[in-house]
Amino acid sequence: MYKTNLINCGYRLYESTIGYLNQLSESVPSLFLRLILAYEFGEAGLEKLHGTNWFVDVTFPFPFSLIAPEVNWQIATYFEILGAIALLLGIATRFFSVSLIILTIVAIATVHWPAQWMSLNDLWTGYRIVDEAGDGFGNYKLPLIYVVMFSPLLFGGAGKLSLDYLIKQRWLSR
Repeated sequence: MYKTNLINCGYRLYESTIGYLNQLSESVPSLFLRLILAYEFGEAGLEKLHGTNWFVDVTFPFPFSLIAPEVNWQIATYFEILGAIALLLGIATRFFSVSLIILTIVAIATVHWPAQWMSLNDLWTGYRIVDEAGDGFGNYKLPLIYVVMFSPLLFGGAGKLSLDYLIKQRWLSR
């Protein structure tokens, strides 16, 4: 009898915990993703804003190669800063998610991708955070993680703790 009551109590605790977590699932995970991505892209944008344009040394893929490096620098800088603010507030989240995904893919193609690779093993070697001593194998792990982190925001939106959600609720109540 005692064992059955203990099992039932444990089951009820488990069920109430799962119910509570399910309620939070529409707001907390997307908030955490927005906060960490806002920090990372805001930091990168501010570094560009206060730094030297190193894009002049980079060969961009088409169609970005048609744009002057100075313009690419400004586009990247302001999309990172404005995107970080928008993510922080949860406004235009899907727009800035896709914009920053494109920016990140361009960064992977121009800066983080291996210089040359002949096999999947060579390509896999570039799946790391740091480009060790400029060995040419690349370092696309972190930008790829950012792209994956943007996916729930792109497909699911900013969540309930956002201006996007508040605007939608206001719009629907009319």
